[in-house]
Amino acid sequence: MYVAVKGGERAIEASWRLLDKSRRGDTRLAELSVAQIREQLRLAVARVMTEGSVYDEELAALAIKQAAGDLVEAIFLLRAYRTTLPRFGYTQAIDTEAMEVERRISATFKDVPGGQLLGATYDYTQRLLDFALLAEGDAETDAAATPASIQAAQCEVEAMPRVVTLLDKEGLIEQERPAPDAPEPGDLSREPLAFPASRATRLQNLARGDEGFLLAMGYATQRGYAHTHPFAGEIRFGTIAVEMELDELGEAVEIGDIDVTECQMINQFAGSGEVPPTFTQGYGLAFGHSERKAMAMALVDRALRAEELGETLASPTQDIEFMLSHSDNVEASGFVQHLKLPHYVDFQSELELVRRLRAQHGAEGQDQNQGKSQDHDQQEQAA
Repeated sequence: MYVAVKGGERAIEASWRLLDKSRRGDTRLAELSVAQIREQLRLAVARVMTEGSVYDEELAALAIKQAAGDLVEAIFLLRAYRTTLPRFGYTQAIDTEAMEVERRISATFKDVPGGQLLGATYDYTQRLLDFALLAEGDAETDAAATPASIQAAQCEVEAMPRVVTLLDKEGLIEQERPAPDAPEPGDLSREPLAFPASRATRLQNLARGDEGFLLAMGYATQRGYAHTHPFAGEIRFGTIAVEMELDELGEAVEIGDIDVTECQMINQFAGSGEVPPTFTQGYGLAFGHSERKAMAMALVDRALRAEELGETLASPTQDIEFMLSHSDNVEASGFVQHLKLPHYVDFQSELELVRRLRAQHGAEGQDQNQGKSQDHDQQEQAA
């Protein structure tokens, strides 16, 4: 428990004013608008929405602006706002196979039903600074400036079955179909994390988890700390309809569209007991265009299934409690940054303890030196 420090209200208010001034920057330059952030920093917006657990591009952009680009702070702001929103109900589970795909690739098969769609990605660019972006003014942004071929491609919508269905036809991969008597998944945004945690809870936690943490842990699984060999079965990004069942109508109605990124990792599995060797899956899903997050999530998800699949638990990446308890950047940031709060009383007690121990140490050392000196004198007298 921390006791509020009184007398510092004026200093805190001055700090707020300095923060506003620092965030605004040079007033001779045009202020960055929320609309600009939403449209031009879309990858940052996607991360804030995913880890903030709110799909609202405008609010995510506002949080980024308010946080001066600190995405972890922006995520904190969005989550805090989320707690003030009323809960109307739950939508139906989205069917990602019905996604209007903008980008879809597979590293397991060259030719897949529906084809490979490269879409907009940095994967095939050279990591060189583009100094042309320093030039004043922007390129034309109206529809006339977009090549007709790209406009036509954006209008085409084609159903694309999952890549894993190719393996499923031969029975070579597990299919994750919910059991008829499976309990409804909990809501981690309203219920505290508890152990043992179901896979549904784990996936919720990973979706809200810090991208950097998941990336590092996903990287660790590839370096041998989970004993799995992953293949990117499919990564797809696009738009999907969200439906909600209304009691007044007695049926589900479409309430909007959202952009999501989905990743299915395919992993080797040697089998156990009566289960023959097969492929298993790791799964990742994130708001917006968030491929790195979805891939890292899928890698960690598969690692956390070790006990379920009868594999040896040999690394932290397979430890459910460790991973889930330390993946949340809001909690981690708060716990680390609370060290900036006053700890005067705690430190004074530690200071007094160290002083007392040093005094005791010095007294004991002096007694030992005196004892050694007396022994030396006795030895000389005996000689």
